[in-house]
Amino acid sequence: MNGDTPRSGELDLCYQDDPQLLPAAEATRRILAHVPLIEDSEEVALAGALGRVLASDVLAPIDVPGHTNAAVDGYALAAAALPRDDGGTGEAHLRITGTAMAGKPHDGVIGPGECARIMTGAVMPRGTDTVVMQEHVSRDGEHVRIATGHRGGQNVRHAGEDLRAGQVMLAEGTRLLPAALGMLASVGVGQLQVRRMLKVAYFSTGDELRGLGEPLEPGQVYDSNRYTLRGMLMRLGVEFHDMGVVRDDPDRLREAIDAACARADVVLSSGGVSTGDADYVKGILEQRGQVGFWRVAIRPGRPLAFGRLGRAVFFGLPGNPVAVMMTFYQFVQPALLAMMGVRAPAPIPLLEATCPEPLRKKPGRVEYFRAVLTRDADGVLRVRPTGRTGSGLLHTMNDANCLIVLPEQSGSLEAGSIVPVQPFFGLV
Repeated sequence: MNGDTPRSGELDLCYQDDPQLLPAAEATRRILAHVPLIEDSEEVALAGALGRVLASDVLAPIDVPGHTNAAVDGYALAAAALPRDDGGTGEAHLRITGTAMAGKPHDGVIGPGECARIMTGAVMPRGTDTVVMQEHVSRDGEHVRIATGHRGGQNVRHAGEDLRAGQVMLAEGTRLLPAALGMLASVGVGQLQVRRMLKVAYFSTGDELRGLGEPLEPGQVYDSNRYTLRGMLMRLGVEFHDMGVVRDDPDRLREAIDAACARADVVLSSGGVSTGDADYVKGILEQRGQVGFWRVAIRPGRPLAFGRLGRAVFFGLPGNPVAVMMTFYQFVQPALLAMMGVRAPAPIPLLEATCPEPLRKKPGRVEYFRAVLTRDADGVLRVRPTGRTGSGLLHTMNDANCLIVLPEQSGSLEAGSIVPVQPFFGLV
């Protein structure tokens, strides 16, 4: 975990003992101000670079396109050979002198009264600067007739119009998605300098939790949170370590937290951050490091601890499955992207849709309703809650494709209100 650059100094500790909840926007601000940037880098092959973050600018080594070429199948000619588009009915009659194929250029010069058959991507023959689509000519043997309605320079892609050699094609901090991989391949870049993978360790807490395959006694449940976290972390593209279930015992929790901090940049726990008799995480965090905050004005997901343990960042997530997903997407994911070095991560997009049902809410907190977004026959976006809102009902997240996001100042809304919607496609 060497090479980390903290984004700010000591954690702000106000709200630590304040009964008032920390506003969600302030929680996000504090998190992003204090998480460290991972600066260590490594070289990877392009084929394995999906989701990685560039550690330096990538300059285009060649022009793209590398040569002026045809954008369509048709006939290459000089613009001067086109019939004048002055309202008349004139035609140009041209003789075909050869063919230009992609990878097999026409080796002659096109003179007055001549043209060349050309295929998409083929180098423009000398003496030409215009391509007329094959559908727009009449061919008779080795001659073509071209009517009016064309302009000089049409259907031609010029050398370097996409990228110029030496131009910054991808900036430091770019997260490499499929289009970026294609761009890099198009200029022959096969190796990249990227930031090392972020290391995340996670575990669940609770005496009632059992692993898959174990029998359940009365009051026991299977641990789902670790599998949800695993899926979200896999999609984010980090190195992760599943540390299992830790019982509600302060000594075991200290051991687990210490072991996680020794191997990871970020430690995630689920459960144990509320105010119950067996909720030990906040106290251990206060003993071992610094607590930035531990309650946020959102629903679901109010008990959320954030702090530092040495050089590791710690998030104590709630125990309820829906609250785990909600707090991860709204707070943890932006923090991980920032630590990965993603330049100015884009905010999760919001749409507006009509909600045909009333929504009950108290002002003073951000509230997320699991919902299904559809478009009706008239093209209007409509969104309907999935039903019950309990934070233990994980099936409601599976049934949903979006969240209705009501801001702090909002109260209850009547049926037919326009509401902000956060589609799941905006979440990694």
